[in-house]
Amino acid sequence: MNNRKVRKAIKWCLFIMYIAALMYIMFFSEDMGRTYTSRTYRYNLVLFKEIKRFLNNYQQLGVMTVFLNIAGNAIAFMPFGFCIPLLTQHRRKFFTVLPASFALSLTIETIQLIFKIGCFDVDDLFLNTIGGVLGYIVFLAYNKWFGKYRMYRRNKKRNNKNEVI
Repeated sequence: MNNRKVRKAIKWCLFIMYIAALMYIMFFSEDMGRTYTSRTYRYNLVLFKEIKRFLNNYQQLGVMTVFLNIAGNAIAFMPFGFCIPLLTQHRRKFFTVLPASFALSLTIETIQLIFKIGCFDVDDLFLNTIGGVLGYIVFLAYNKWFGKYRMYRRNKKRNNKNEVI
């Protein structure tokens, strides 16, 4: 097995582990209150309503709770936005990552609504999608830096070969 195939297999394994961890956190984590199932459907369809509530009540809720709810939703989806273009050559466009992040978030929120685990929240949809976009921006920076580094190494090898001859 060549080096490229090994790297690709490792990337896919890491991505699958990330998706498994995300699913655990979103549906099964006791620390996130996921073992409690409500008897009623809980949902928020007003954009920024829960974000405002968390920010306005941060003293009562605690900074860590506010951070986990707001930043945690975005951070949780950053690996997704990074991995999609990393794993597939044909999905390296912004307008591929944006709807993919939204679709994954919508799927998770819908499953939470159907099974009455957590709450269907449009703020989570927004924050998760932003997280996917931020992950994509990190991918672009990584790709730019890594591309320059590869070019530097390639040129250095060429120069060393030319000096030997």
